[in-house]
Amino acid sequence: MSKVYIIMYHYVRRIRGSRYPGIKGLETEDFVKQLDFLKENDFSFIRAEDLIASYYEGYKLPERAVLLTFDDAYSDHFDTVFPILKERGIQGSFFVPGEILDQRNVLPVNKIHFLLAAEADHHMLKHKLLDILDYFRGQNTDLPADELLLAEFEKPGKYDDKETVFIKKMLQYALPEALRDIILARLFEEFVGVKEEALWDELYLKDYQMRLMKQSGMFIGAHGYHHYHLGEAPVEEMRKDIEKGLNILRDCLDRNSWVMNYPYGSFNEQVEETIRSLGAKLAVTTAVGINDTERNDAFHISRLNTNDFPPKSLRFREYR
Repeated sequence: MSKVYIIMYHYVRRIRGSRYPGIKGLETEDFVKQLDFLKENDFSFIRAEDLIASYYEGYKLPERAVLLTFDDAYSDHFDTVFPILKERGIQGSFFVPGEILDQRNVLPVNKIHFLLAAEADHHMLKHKLLDILDYFRGQNTDLPADELLLAEFEKPGKYDDKETVFIKKMLQYALPEALRDIILARLFEEFVGVKEEALWDELYLKDYQMRLMKQSGMFIGAHGYHHYHLGEAPVEEMRKDIEKGLNILRDCLDRNSWVMNYPYGSFNEQVEETIRSLGAKLAVTTAVGINDTERNDAFHISRLNTNDFPPKSLRFREYR
């Protein structure tokens, strides 16, 4: 067989009744139910090494092969996911942005998550963001008019309404980075109200935990350093980011046979050429679909979301 269901996870934790009930993730009990569903419906859990071998050594994957991938290296992955997988003899692939092990900073992507979780009224939050942009326009900042920004970025997504998508895109990549960081810090302080270092300590996987997971049979993969949109970065900056991320993970991956997870699914030909030259064998994207090792390029690997499987939904049946 050449087809493999690759499932993408982010937060896996107790959400209801927690300090952050608005965070978008998978409840621990639903993660267990999902693993039970996969086992009861004859899915075969594979390892990342099996997927590499299927591309480069002609290894035949089992029928209904499934690989579990976990993005962004959250503490959930050690505290919640790792013990469950270890008990069941399942390998997970965990993709680590190097900065979280190197600096006590909360990544912008996570500041956005907790901002959206802390303030349920995203209509109000959008207008607060627009008010701040108006302030900076008054400081001679070269910003497009609100109408142009809304027309380009306020569009509904697969899982989010249009206002949530607008906030995410503006704070992820639409604004100049320096200005984005200032605005995001201001919104984070006002609406989340948690010291950044305290959230970093609570939120992310630590180096010794990652090493323990690796020693216990889990797979560690690369996710850049800063968690940038690599496909939109200048080539030299992009290469430095990838190399810096690899250096942080040097003791947990094989530099001649490693796997890349493009942050935000953002890549281009230069990114692909760079990771190939640095020893990557595979790269996973955020493109939605069932991966086929006979048809899909090893550096354009598609995945499905945890929400595409029970107990969330049966959408995985819609993909071919």
